[in-house]
Amino acid sequence: MSSHRLSVLLLGGVLLAATGCATGEEWATWKSHGAHFASAKHMGFSLRNTEGGTPRVTRTDVALARDEAWWGKPITVGQEQILER
Repeated sequence: MSSHRLSVLLLGGVLLAATGCATGEEWATWKSHGAHFASAKHMGFSLRNTEGGTPRVTRTDVALARDEAWWGKPITVGQEQILER
């Protein structure tokens, strides 16, 4: 197989994988922003809360989300679940 064909196959695989992972609504959200995350703190929060269990949310996270206008799928917790630290 020539390197050109291999490159085309790899590119096609990457595009297929990338487009198959998001809903139309998620794509619309991502297209409306210049980056995947609003800030490094937004990325840290998202990575910290990817495991599906109970989200770890601090009051600082809530303030940063408001001040930096974070986007994406919202995580909702009750006031009693927000950590003080």
